[in-house]
Amino acid sequence: MRKGYKFIAGVDEAGRGPLAGPVVAGAVIFGSDSEIVNELIAIGIRDSKQLSGKRRELLYDFISEKAVSWAVEVVSEEIIDEINILNATKLAMKRAVQKLKVKPDFLIIDGNATLDDFPISQMAIPKADQNIFSVSAASIMAKVTRDRILVELNEKYPGYDFHKHKGYGTKSHMDILKEKGPCPIHRKSFEPIKSMTNDISGTS
Repeated sequence: MRKGYKFIAGVDEAGRGPLAGPVVAGAVIFGSDSEIVNELIAIGIRDSKQLSGKRRELLYDFISEKAVSWAVEVVSEEIIDEINILNATKLAMKRAVQKLKVKPDFLIIDGNATLDDFPISQMAIPKADQNIFSVSAASIMAKVTRDRILVELNEKYPGYDFHKHKGYGTKSHMDILKEKGPCPIHRKSFEPIKSMTNDISGTS
C-alpha cells in the first residue's frame, strides 16, 4: 500500500448514526517501525466498535504515544442539521487531516466515499477500520473522544443517560425521548427528532 508514500494517514469517524451529539473524525499516521506494528497486533487493535470501552481507552493512550501524528475534529449537531450528516462527516475528516502536525501524502478513508476537493491523494476502502492499522487507530481516537464528550454532555443534560447510550437510538433512549422530548443536542434533522420538533412547533 505504501507505493513510495512516506506518510499515510488512516481516517475514520465515530457518530454518524446517533440521534444526538456531534460527529467526530480521527486521523492517524504511523511510521514504518515494525516494532510498533507488532505491539499493535499484540494489543489487539481493531475497529473501535469491536472493542470494549476499557480496551479502547488503553489503545487511545498507546496511539497517542506511538503515532507519528494524530488528530481529531468534532463537528456539532447544529452543523450536522445545517449541512447533513454526510457533509458534516467529510468536513470533520478534512479538518482532522489538516490538524495533523505531519502532513500526509496519502489518505486511506474507511467507507466508500473520498473527500471532495481535497488536495491529498486518497483512497476509500470499505471496512478499512477492520483491516488497516492506521484506520483502526483513527476509529479508536474518534470513538473515545466522542464517548468522553457524551459523558460530559450527560452532566449538562441529566436524565437522558447520554453516558450510557452515547446518543444512539437504543430502546432506553427512545423511551426517554417519548417521556421528556428532545433536548438541545438532539439532531433535529434526524427522525424521530424531526417529527417531535415539528409537533412541538406546531402546537406552540
